[in-house]
Amino acid sequence: MAMSRRFTDLSEREVLALAISLEEEDARIYADFAERLGETYPSTAEMLRTMTAEEREHARRLTECFHAHFGPHIPLIQRGDVRNFIQRKSVWLLRSLSLDHIRRTVDNMETEAARFYRHAADSSRSQGVRHLLEELAREEDNHVSLAEKMTENLATSGAIQREKETERRTFVLQVIQPGLAGLMDGSVSTLAPVFAAAFATRDSWDAFLVGMAASIGAGISMGFAEALSDDGIISGRGRPWMRGLVCGLMTTLGGIGHTLPFLIPNFMTATAVAVGVVLIELAVISWIRHKYMDTPLLAAGFQVMVGGLLVFVVGILIGSA
Repeated sequence: MAMSRRFTDLSEREVLALAISLEEEDARIYADFAERLGETYPSTAEMLRTMTAEEREHARRLTECFHAHFGPHIPLIQRGDVRNFIQRKSVWLLRSLSLDHIRRTVDNMETEAARFYRHAADSSRSQGVRHLLEELAREEDNHVSLAEKMTENLATSGAIQREKETERRTFVLQVIQPGLAGLMDGSVSTLAPVFAAAFATRDSWDAFLVGMAASIGAGISMGFAEALSDDGIISGRGRPWMRGLVCGLMTTLGGIGHTLPFLIPNFMTATAVAVGVVLIELAVISWIRHKYMDTPLLAAGFQVMVGGLLVFVVGILIGSA
């Protein structure tokens, strides 16, 4: 079992060593943020590089103070060694990072650092160490204001708006497009087999089995097709397995939606409910195309409804033949 100590049990030497470790870690976190955002969000990345340089300067000053008071050897004390201490998530483990999430994280990091320095200063017995810790607490408070000011400057210059637009385009490209393709395929392509089986057999359970098979089969097929279409490096469409998962799940969901009503034993009731679900599915697809693909709502509705109606009629005609 890992050993840990309470913050109040740390000596002044250990508190100072911990502070150095925290500043070095925070500097690397900011640098990781900047690296991840550099190409897509250059303005925010530049702000983070400024914060990185500030944290490294803090670590340098703390190191000089440690050497002056306690000698050249600095023990390796990390946040995980202190019981119930503030923790940081490893950036490299995070698959996606939104601008709002990063800005909230930066604000929390600076606020926590300032609180740490104030507590450390209160427990310090050396005037020189206490003075430095109090000064760093004030600077961390200033960093919160700096981050807010830089964010305001970015907003004024239009950089944040441009970055948010880039973020929106990335979301549409990597999530909405594969999800919408899957939902359209699942909702429309499965209409024919489901309603053909329903009108051919006049049996709700048979229609349900055909619908489930068509929905799951289409989901698997569309998922693999999307995942294998490209690796996302050149197109910017993101991780293939994620696109494939989104597309496959939405395809299955689109088909299952109008399949589940056939669990109703009465064939006519099940069919009426299924038709109502189909109309809701097509309306949702139209709204998504309007909201995220900038398609006029009436045009999106007309295109989707006509396509769905044609497939629906084909299914009924074949099933009634």
